[in-house]
Amino acid sequence: MAIDYVVMIGYLLGIVGVGWWGKRRASSKSDFLVAGRRLGPLMYTGTMAAVVLGGASTIGGVRLGYTYGISGAWMVFAIGLGLLALSIFFSARIARLKVYTVADMLSLRYGDAASVISGLVMWVYTLMLVVTSTIAYATVFDVLFDVPRWAAVVIGGSIVVGYSAMGGMWSITLTDMVQFVVKSIGVLVLLLPIAVVKAGGFAEMKDKLPDSYFSFTSIGGETILTFVLIYTFGMLIGQDIWQRVFTARTDKVASYGGTAAGVYCLVYALAGAFIGMAAKTLYPTLESADSAFATVVKNLLPTGVKGLVLAAALSAMMSTASGALIASATVANNDIWARLRTLGGRPARELADDHDEVRSNRVTIVALGVISIVIACLLDDVLAALTVAYNLLVGGLLVPILGGLLWRRGNIQGALAAMTTGGLTVIVLMATKGVLANEPIYYGLAVSLVAYLVVSLTTRPTDAGILEQWRHRLAGQNTAHNDEPIATAVAATAIAER
Repeated sequence: MAIDYVVMIGYLLGIVGVGWWGKRRASSKSDFLVAGRRLGPLMYTGTMAAVVLGGASTIGGVRLGYTYGISGAWMVFAIGLGLLALSIFFSARIARLKVYTVADMLSLRYGDAASVISGLVMWVYTLMLVVTSTIAYATVFDVLFDVPRWAAVVIGGSIVVGYSAMGGMWSITLTDMVQFVVKSIGVLVLLLPIAVVKAGGFAEMKDKLPDSYFSFTSIGGETILTFVLIYTFGMLIGQDIWQRVFTARTDKVASYGGTAAGVYCLVYALAGAFIGMAAKTLYPTLESADSAFATVVKNLLPTGVKGLVLAAALSAMMSTASGALIASATVANNDIWARLRTLGGRPARELADDHDEVRSNRVTIVALGVISIVIACLLDDVLAALTVAYNLLVGGLLVPILGGLLWRRGNIQGALAAMTTGGLTVIVLMATKGVLANEPIYYGLAVSLVAYLVVSLTTRPTDAGILEQWRHRLAGQNTAHNDEPIATAVAATAIAER
């Protein structure tokens, strides 16, 4: 066990060191928030895969495999499908927009009034995503080491907050690459084959497990549909995902690199399910399915390897937590705080000139990191917290975002109606039907879509100047405005049209 501690401490110290080294490259807002938009194919693929596969995908994926068998892969499978859809159909256009947040995109498409509400919804989503990954630290530490849950949350959360605040996206990118390699070796190369072999191989697993464990649909068609609605569509619109798209050097890097990361997610989904099935074969009466991953690691792996696989699990959690944390800080600063300050009458350009945005984002990361650690100490259900986050995101923002990308007639009134009615419907139904119920996302999406279509068709179309600016940015043109605050760029275009 002492060797495992050494491996773990060495890994964590290495992550902090890499984060400190990345601090030297974060000298501007672009460097801090989107790594200077300079990532090539290899780094983009690794960091994208790292950010979407977090604690819920690792601990939760094994839990579902333990409970349902191979059909438990559907949750992570849905994440992979969403990343593939984003990369193939949308990421090139998103990368060409040269913005920082999803709300920036909505401001370009509809006008600046869309940003504050969408920013609030996205902020809640990203903060809850940080919480779910932070909760997952405790699940591993509780089983493998005799560490109090609150201590595991505080230690792991502090490390993530530390390197995220130091170098922003550059530090996160560099640490994510390390985490991607460690996760691939720890989970795919070591834990998966060892767990299956210790369980007697697939033949032995088939003899000991129910037939339903080898059916891709045993988890239920309604559950599969819910996973697709929440996670596949969630991948299309999440700030944490879009912020990684913005780091790509070119739109082709975003498309091809994201596609490779999506394929990796599909492989990771099957690996998690098989590990869970092996755990069920070996330990059929675990008190909690959430402990399946850590139980397999603790009991099956030799000293040293155990520490590496634990590091791999923490890699998954930390990569998602750090990506969501910087996304939450970006939304808070760029979409909420900055726009609220403009209500005082000062122009966006003036605010940008006299404000140290890198320092402001560092302070925000620390503040939100502390908040997420506190919430994680109070909650203990990873999948429930993740479901709340994705229900709010998809129910409130999917329709206006995809509508803006695909339907020219959609307007600001329709977008605001879709956000408010969809979001409120999800919140009310989660409160009355339960967080894990299917109804919130079903009815939330339906209400949001109807509101968007009806209100858009019965009100005036979007201003021609805004649509022209939108068309130029989608085509990668009009780059003179690309580093300006969105409100300033939209206003400049509207004036030029008059």
